[in-house]
Formats: sequence, structure tokens, C-alpha cells
Amino acid sequence: MSPDTSINYTDHPLPVRLFNALAPAPKLKVGKLLRKAKRRAGLDDFGDEWFVEPLSVLVESINTEANLSALGRAIMHKRLVDALVTRLRAEDLFKKHPEILEIDLGHVFVIAGLQRTGTTLLHRLLASNPDIRAPLSWEALSPVPLPSKDDPEGRIKQAKMAERGLKFISPTFFSIHPVEWDMPEEDILFLDLSFMSQSAEATMHVPTYAKWLEGQDSTPAYAYLKKMMQLLHWQPGGQSGGQPGGQSGEDTPAKHTLLKSPHHMEYIDTILKVFPDASIIQTHRDPQKTMASFVSMVCHGAGVFSNEVDVMGYSIQWQRKVHRLIDRSIDVRVQDPAPFIDINYADLVADPIGQLRRIYDHGHVPFNEHTVTLANNLLTRQVQHKYGRHYYQLKDFGMDAAQLESDFALYRETFNIPFEGGHGL
Repeated sequence: MSPDTSINYTDHPLPVRLFNALAPAPKLKVGKLLRKAKRRAGLDDFGDEWFVEPLSVLVESINTEANLSALGRAIMHKRLVDALVTRLRAEDLFKKHPEILEIDLGHVFVIAGLQRTGTTLLHRLLASNPDIRAPLSWEALSPVPLPSKDDPEGRIKQAKMAERGLKFISPTFFSIHPVEWDMPEEDILFLDLSFMSQSAEATMHVPTYAKWLEGQDSTPAYAYLKKMMQLLHWQPGGQSGGQPGGQSGEDTPAKHTLLKSPHHMEYIDTILKVFPDASIIQTHRDPQKTMASFVSMVCHGAGVFSNEVDVMGYSIQWQRKVHRLIDRSIDVRVQDPAPFIDINYADLVADPIGQLRRIYDHGHVPFNEHTVTLANNLLTRQVQHKYGRHYYQLKDFGMDAAQLESDFALYRETFNIPFEGGHGL
């Protein structure tokens, strides 16, 4: 089935269209990126420079395959330089404070569910407890304290500007996946610091990089992610709506750690090497509801970076990728099911507190009335369709119900996933 091509993923405001039409879009160059980062940071020691290889593969794929708009190239240039500056400043901080890398992250909870299966709600529920540390959006964007008195206010200001910028460029994106400066964010942004994450292929056409990444050992990237989480634990703050100082204003360090990204499904074996006692939380939902929704999100995101969005190409790519995520996570589960706990979306919606208790029990983390109060407070603030309703149809992405049911029959049967009916979120 061919996709419905009536949806315009590149319908941007006039200033964006003018920028894309008039601004230059030079190719990215690894050497220039490295030099610019050093100048901006005022530092020149990256430590182990193993990350230069993945950066080089990514840059080459962007230059030759991604067909970025002028705005897309400008955004990627900034992101890559920002990542390199973060690495420089983090390395400097680790040398000055080696005790950071001795910090115990406590019990590590890893939400490794497919896209659009309730992972954001579950992420926020778990992060409502200040004893469980997840990166807030402003921290994920800028995890290293600024070398000035304007910290963390400066980092928060940058995150607010980034949120406003995304809303302006693509206001419809927030109806699909809100990126709010003061809410828990996916730690895949820390894998971006090593240039080894699915973020690139979820926002750009970079097939060479995506294929290369699937063949790599991601242990160094996850080891660096661990360093970033230790750095967050070292800093005052927590899940407090973006305010430094913790849920109640205290500077008490969190006791445990929370990670979340669909990306993790592909690397659960690696995660268990870096975090041996982690709880792997897998969320499950009717593929009829999730697959087209996710591809819609990818296409809307890709429209920010390029004036050409290959809808069918992304649909085929991510249907394959989702099967890979499922298969690789099941391979690990077959070897050792103990780290896994499964959460069905229907059960999460019907009894969020009950599912939360199951997760705490799995991690042997105390669950009490205060935990329930914090979670219920979060639930009262969660407003569905806050930024509008996400509309899409299977035919928009060349899919049909019979095909999806055939493709995901084993997945549905394995995890006893109920049918929901309808296709809109």
C-alpha cells in the first residue's frame, strides 16, 4: 500500500522558509567541529578520543545522504559542537573531581519499551519520587554545570529557548511528543554525546550511519552514559519541576537512577554489563495503535531537518527497526528473564499506582504512602492532549491493519497484548 502523501511535514512558518531558501548550508567537517568546540570551551583535552570514529561516520552520512535544509544543517552543527563542548567540560570536571566517578547510582531502573506504549507516563511517575534520579530536559541538554554564577539558571534558560524554538518551527510536534524543559527527558541525549544513538536515524535519512551503528559494540557509549548519570547525582537537584534542590527544596542526593528510551531495547545485554543489577521495564501496547503513531512522529521530526521527507522510506525502515528491537530484547530475556518486568499499557492506564508498586517491588525499593502521594500529584498534572490531539491513519504510512496484525502476531501473543480498536492517540 502506498502512503497518503497529503500530509505536509515541512509546512513551516515564513521565517523558517525564508531561512531555508536564503541561508547557506555548507557541509559539516569533523576537524572544524572539534576546533570550534575547543575554542568555545577554552579546553583541549577530550580524554579518550574513541568517539571521533562514530562522529566521523555520522558526519559523512549527513553530508552525503541526509539532504538537510539550511536550518537542519545549522541545528545539527550546533548539536554536534554542543556535544563536543560538553565532553570537554565534563572531562575537565572529572579530572578536578575524581570522586564523581565513584558515586553509587543505587538501583537502576531502565524503561526499555517500544515507542508510544506509555513510556512517557511511566517515566514521569517513577521520576516523581526525588529518590529516583532521571535527567530533566534542561539537564539532558546541558549536563555539565556552567563555569559561572549563572548556574543552573543559565542552563534552564537555554532549555526554555530550545522548547520555544521547537514549538515555533514545528508546533504540531508537541501534540505527538511534548519536549518540556522542566520534565524528565530521555537519557538517549547522553548517548548522543558519544554519537552512538538512534536519534540520528529518527530525525534524518542516514542509512549508512544507521547500518554501521547496528554493527558496533555500544559499551563505551553506555559507560559514558553512566558517567553522565554520576555527574547528575553529584549535582544538587532532582525531580523538582526544573528547580534545583530536589522535590522539597533539599539538596539530598537521590538514591536510585532512572533511564528511559526505546533505543535501550537493542542494547539490553550492554546495559546489563554496565548496570548489572538493573530492572528492565518493558511496556507493551497494541501495535495497531503504536506503529503508525511512531512513524508519524519520525516524519514530523524529519520535517524540521529536511525539506524532503520520504514517508514510505521511514515507514519501512522503522517497521524493520521495531522488529529488531523486539527480537534483540527477547534474545536477552531468553538467556535470563530475571531482570525483566512487563507493563501492559492497558494495565498502566487502569491502575498506574498498582503498576508502579510492581516496579518498586522488582527493584526492592521501598514503596510507601509518600510515594503514592507523589505519583498521584503527578497524575493530576498530566493533561492528555495538552498540546492538541495527534491525528493519523495507517494509510498515511502505507500500512493496513491486516499487515500489521500479521507482522506483530507473535509479539502480541508473547506478551498477551489486548486489542484497543481505532488508530488515533
